Amino acid sequence: MANVRFFEIYRNPEYLWLLAQGAMVSAILTVGGGICGFVFAIVLAALRHYQMPILAQLAACYVEFIRNTPLIVQMFFIAFGLPLLLGYQWPFWAHALLALTINFSAYFAEILRAGLASIGSGQSEAADALGLPRWLSFLKISLPQAVAAMYPSLNSQFIFLFLTTGVISEIGVTDLTWAGLFIDSRSFRSFEVFFTLTLIYLLMSLMFKSGLVLLHDRLFKWKADR
Repeated sequence: MANVRFFEIYRNPEYLWLLAQGAMVSAILTVGGGICGFVFAIVLAALRHYQMPILAQLAACYVEFIRNTPLIVQMFFIAFGLPLLLGYQWPFWAHALLALTINFSAYFAEILRAGLASIGSGQSEAADALGLPRWLSFLKISLPQAVAAMYPSLNSQFIFLFLTTGVISEIGVTDLTWAGLFIDSRSFRSFEVFFTLTLIYLLMSLMFKSGLVLLHDRLFKWKADR
C-alpha cells in the first residue's frame, strides 16, 4: 500500500501559509482580470454588434487572435517580450493581470456579441424613436438583456478561465500552483501536494460559482419579476 502522509503538509505552518497566500493571489488576479476583461469585452462586443467601420474589423481580428493562441504564450509575450520591445518593467503579478484581462476580454466579448444578436431590433428602433442616444440605448436596454441572457455562459467561462490561471506560476507569480510546486520540491510528497491543490481549486470554483449565482439574483431581479 502506498505510504501517504498528508500530515507532512497540514502540520507545517509554512506550507499552510504558502497555500493560503497562493489561493488569495489566484483569487485576486482572477477577479481583477475578470472585471477588467468584462469591461473591455463590452467595448469589443459593441464595436462588432454595431458594425463600426474599421473598428469592428479590428475588434474581430483581436478576438480571433486571442481565442486561437494559448494563454501561456500570451503571458510569456507580455511578461518577457513587451518589456524588451517597449523598454519597461512591471512586477510579474501586473504582467499576469494584463494577460488575464486580455484573455478574458476576448472570450467574454464573443459571448456578449451572441447575447446582443439575440435581442430583437424592435427595442433599439423604439429607443431611436424616443430620441435616446445610441450609447444610452446600448447601456440601458441592450446590454442588460444581453448579459442576463448569456449569464450562464459568462459564468461557466469565468470558472473555466480561473482553472487555467495556474499557468501564471510559469512567470514567477506566487499563486496557488506556484505554492504547490514549491511545497512539492521541499517535501517530495507529490501525491499529497497535488491532491490538496485539487481540493483547493475545487473549493474555490464552487465559491466563485455560488458568488456568481448570488450576483445574478441581485443584478437581475427585474428578470425574475416578469
